[in-house]
Amino acid sequence: MASETTTVVSLHGVDVPIVRRGSGPPVLVLHGGDGPVDHLPFAEAISGSYELLYPTHPGFDGTPIPEHFDNLQDLIFLYLDLIDSLDLQDAILLGFSMGGWLAAELAVMSTGRFSKLVLVDSVGIKPGGPFDRDIADVFASSAAEILKATWHDRSLAHSISDMTDAELQTFASNRIAHGLYTWEPYMHNPKLRYRLHRIDIPTLLVWGENDGIVTPDYGAALRDLIPGASLSVIPKAGHHPHIEQPNEFAARFLEFASG
Repeated sequence: MASETTTVVSLHGVDVPIVRRGSGPPVLVLHGGDGPVDHLPFAEAISGSYELLYPTHPGFDGTPIPEHFDNLQDLIFLYLDLIDSLDLQDAILLGFSMGGWLAAELAVMSTGRFSKLVLVDSVGIKPGGPFDRDIADVFASSAAEILKATWHDRSLAHSISDMTDAELQTFASNRIAHGLYTWEPYMHNPKLRYRLHRIDIPTLLVWGENDGIVTPDYGAALRDLIPGASLSVIPKAGHHPHIEQPNEFAARFLEFASG
């Protein structure tokens, strides 16, 4: 098992916990609305060749939300400061869902510290018209609808009824933070699609074939807006291919990262 350390970086009064795991070229991992992913099995395979850096977004996993934070823009500028503080060089930027949106926003501002970009079932744009439901409403849909849209193998989903009180509290706080960052406008930046042409590093989009939150067609629309990007679809996986097919996900990431 790769060595792991946890540090806290203080950025203008905002503390950002960072888990470091593995050794090698750096990979900055931006988690989605379900919270940190450093404990997931895919990480072990990747950390054999790379050093993975996992910051926790403020508001997730029991961390406080700064009083002045009210949307994703606050997170974007916090991470610009974090990237400078870490003095990253030729790092791979990896983002999941909401974290993919965050990664794309960072990449259109500057790719100077990054060598490659990987977006996993990312949100962030609205390909359709004003009345098209491009992204499933994870806040208004029923639990059964979300379960169906999120997972290919629904047995992998965590049941609220099985959570401890502490886990329920973390689940609730994660949901609040997720809503704060993504609610208005819902899960996208209307201007991002007009900026994605600025991404000038190799980009891979990894998608679950059965994702009902953002379908592979959404992934294709996102791919087409990023110069030279490719889309890799993983069968028998929904919105979390890194959880449902961790070995396949790690293999595709490593092939792209080392290419």
